[in-house]
This record gives sequence, structure tokens and C-alpha cells, in this order.
Amino acid sequence: MRLTRTLLLSNSPPLLPARIPHPSPFSPPSTSFSHSHPHALSLLSQLLPASSVLSLLRRIPLRASSSSFSFPWNLLIAELAKSPSPHLSLRLFLAMRSASDAPADAFTLPPVLRSCALIGSPESGMAVHALSIKMGLDRSLFVASALVSCYATLREVPFARRLFDEMPQRDAVLWTSMLSGYAQSGLPESALRFFREMVSEGVRLDGVVMVSLLLACGQSGILRHGRAVHAASIRRFSRFPLSLGNAFVDMYVKCGAFGCALKVFDRMPQKDIISWTALILGHGLNGSADDALRLFEEMSVEGVEPNSVTFLGVLSACAHAGMVEKARSLFDKMKLSGIKPELKHYSCMADALGRAGRIVEAEGFIEEMPFEPDEAILGSLLAACRVHGNVEVGERISERLMKMCPEKSGYYLSLANMYSDLGRYDDAERVREFMKQVNVGKLPGWSSVESNDFLSISQPG
Repeated sequence: MRLTRTLLLSNSPPLLPARIPHPSPFSPPSTSFSHSHPHALSLLSQLLPASSVLSLLRRIPLRASSSSFSFPWNLLIAELAKSPSPHLSLRLFLAMRSASDAPADAFTLPPVLRSCALIGSPESGMAVHALSIKMGLDRSLFVASALVSCYATLREVPFARRLFDEMPQRDAVLWTSMLSGYAQSGLPESALRFFREMVSEGVRLDGVVMVSLLLACGQSGILRHGRAVHAASIRRFSRFPLSLGNAFVDMYVKCGAFGCALKVFDRMPQKDIISWTALILGHGLNGSADDALRLFEEMSVEGVEPNSVTFLGVLSACAHAGMVEKARSLFDKMKLSGIKPELKHYSCMADALGRAGRIVEAEGFIEEMPFEPDEAILGSLLAACRVHGNVEVGERISERLMKMCPEKSGYYLSLANMYSDLGRYDDAERVREFMKQVNVGKLPGWSSVESNDFLSISQPG
């Protein structure tokens, strides 16, 4: 596979204009890097503000930069990969490839692959993979772990597993990358099976492994697996790192064991925004409005600033409880805090209005929001229309949903049932006849049974 600029940067955001009209005012400090790597320094001065370039250059140890031409490039690429603009690390990587004095090595490619994953570009990831093969670096455990992580993040899990299986040697980092890939891709059963492989191979189980495993347990909803991981962690760790404590809270919340989640939370010697948010979000999504709001207030007293996910939790709690005015005040507070509401925050606000029977107001709120409404927000309003008998708005919303998702029978049936509730049986029959004409059938029911540690899905005859 050929590595070209077009392929490597095909899905990245726009970089910089080819021409910079005025020279940069940046005056580089006198370091060995500024004299030995003019290509990188010149490009950095174009990509970033002077203060950011200075900050990056100060992190380069002078001794290391004189002993390895690649080291300063690698460090800068890694820093940019962790920045809010990871695509810039790809631009710098291309410049490095053009510099004859700085060949890429096994420490160059992992942050580049991280950037490919962050910008959501499978093409770029495959191009860097091809380059690693060409350079003979694809069998480096360091590079292989980054490749597995990159492909898993890009939802190319089968490809990640094939790379894993083809590795002649595997270390704990590679195993952990594959486990994290399964968990982060929403494949809990695969993650749990893979964990059994890890145990049988005698792989050392550290905190990172446990965090990924707990994510899978939470996704599966099988509480006893989470309890087993908790017990194993108690035996292994004298003191839980913060990330592991947060993972336990998140797992117990997702499994519906709020008492266990609260016990873990209360015993944590240190808490951060993730700790508080996991508990608040869990209560919010399960309709425990009073508990979610109480925790939100306690968090504020502790001086922890809420983030967008925290607000999502309390807004969801207010929506489930029909607390419209409280939801409105929190929505306004979020904007005053400098947090820009996303579609899911608007969805919670519209849901609160709908549940409270303020159907027309909810419809107007949806029309005025700076996003195109999605299926979830319209479906929620349609359900509220039926509960509160507002057939006029229900007809408009149903029509939009039928155009958006013509194959889904639920929205047709919701309108038909709304007509039936109001005694408009002819209209209800007309909707059902229309379903037959456009070949939309009712979806079969299904059930799930936990069997042999996994969920078995079945449908009737």
C-alpha cells in the first residue's frame, strides 16, 4: 500500500493555507533543536501560536536532542497527538518524513496512529500501518499495540484481532490493548472471553486491565462478573488507583447496584469529576431525581466544577421527574458556565417539557434549537403526545418520523394507537392499511436470558 499525502490526510480537518502571507513573529530560543531541525521548527511556527511552540520546545531535553535526530520530532509529534488538534501531528509527521536527518522509528508511529484514531480516519491508519510494514516495524510490540488500539478505536475490531493473532510474541501491553478494544467497541461478551484467554496465558493483571474489564461488565449488565472483578482487585491492590475506583462506580451504576456504587464512592479517598459524574449520571438515567440533584449540590460544595456529562445526568433526572423549571434553570446555568449545550442536552429539556404535558412548548423548543432533531428527540415527543392526548402535534411528529425512518413500524403504530385512544378508529385503521401498502410489519418481540455467563437472545417462533 502506498503512503501518500492524500491518503494520510484524506479525512483530517483542514490544516493551514499553503502560503503564509507574513513571516511568523516567533523567535526560537537558542537550542540544539532550533539549529538542527529547521524543517520542524519552521512548520511549528506556522501551525501553532508562538506561546504554544515555546511550550513544546521547553519540554525537549537538550542532551537527548543532540544524541538522536529523531527524538525531538517524536516528542513534538507525541505532544501534538495529545493536543486538541491531533491532525497537526500528522502534518508534522509528513515533514519529518521529508527530513533526511530524522528517520521515523518505533517511537514515532504510535502517536501518529493515535492521531489517526482520534480524527476518525481508517485510511490514514491503514497508510501508517503500510509504512510500518515497509520499515519493518510492524512486529515491534510497541507499534503493534498502537496498531491494535488504533483499529479498535476505529471500530475495525476484527482487523485488530487478526493483527493480535499474527504477532509471534505478545506482552501485557498488547493483550491490554486488545481487551480495551473489545470493551470500548461495546463488545462485552468478546471482552470477557478474551479476558479468560489472558488469565489462561498468565498475563499480569494490572489496573488498566481491570478498568477495561469493568467497562465490559457494565456493558453486559451481569453484576456477578463485576463483583468477581472487585474481589480480585481487593486481593491484588492494597489501594485502588483513582481510575479503578471510578470504573467500579461506573460498573455498579450500569448494573443497577446503586447501593454498591455509593459504598465504593464513599470509601474513595480521592474523587474527581469522573467519580461524581458517574454516580449522578446513573441516578439521572434511572429517574432518581432527588439523589442526582443532591449529589450535584454536594459536588458544588466540594468545589468540583461540573462538565457537560454531569449536566446531562441532572437534566435527565429532571426530565424523568417532570421537574421542568429545575431543568430550565440547570440548562441556563450550563450555558452561563461556558458549556455549550449539545443535542442530548436539548433532548433532555424537550423530554422534560413533554413529560410535563407542555407539548406545544416542547415542539417549539425543538424547532428553535441549533440542531436538526434526531429520531430520539422526536420519538420522545411522540410518546408524550400519546400520553397527553395531543393528536395535532402527534400527527406532525409522526409524519417526520415516518419520513426519517420509513421502515420502523413503531411510529406508525404510535399514531394508530393515539387515534384509537381518542375513539378515531377509522383513522387508526387507515394508518394500519397504509403500513400494509408500504410493507411495514410489526417487529417480533424478543427476550434475553442470562445463561452460562452470557446473554442468550431469543425470539418466538
